[in-house]
Amino acid sequence: MESAVSFEKLVEQFRRMPGIGSKTAMRMAFYVLSLSHEDAIELSETIREASEKIHRCPKCCNLTDEELCPICRHTARKQSLICVVENVEALMAIENTNEYKGVYHVLHGVISPLDDITPDDITVKELLSRVSEDGVEEVIMATGSNVEGELTAMYISKLLKPLGVKVSRLAYGLPVGSDLQYADSVTLMRAIEGRQTIT
Repeated sequence: MESAVSFEKLVEQFRRMPGIGSKTAMRMAFYVLSLSHEDAIELSETIREASEKIHRCPKCCNLTDEELCPICRHTARKQSLICVVENVEALMAIENTNEYKGVYHVLHGVISPLDDITPDDITVKELLSRVSEDGVEEVIMATGSNVEGELTAMYISKLLKPLGVKVSRLAYGLPVGSDLQYADSVTLMRAIEGRQTIT
């Protein structure tokens, strides 16, 4: 039946999302089908608009629908201090502590040889260019404490050292193997405050 095929296509779209299994995808599909026609159109238009308007900030690679992201536009932020994060979720987790006053650089991934993700697949070149030009004094490596996060932090720190900037790492108040976006605000705040220089 046509409706059954359409339903399966809808479920499959949700199933493709990270962390969404078959049961959750089916619940999401049923939710969409329960919407009024107007609400369903509004949802689809919102998705289309986000897809068309949201892009990477040309300065820090955060997501924005304006020329620069709100953090890069914020003149009170300390431009000489850059916190390097794996993804936008990690950036938001640190922002929620309301303790960090510098700016960010979003890598959009980590180096992972097993997954064929190389430095060219993340925004390392953009970071190096930015540090070279912007009068940066310190770069905080805030990648995860798993193997890929550590590898990425060490690789980038070696590239940054010749540029004469201080490179530090979040203190290990964060559980080993955890992702930043799942850490609580107090843990993140202590990790930022207790960051250490990478030698």
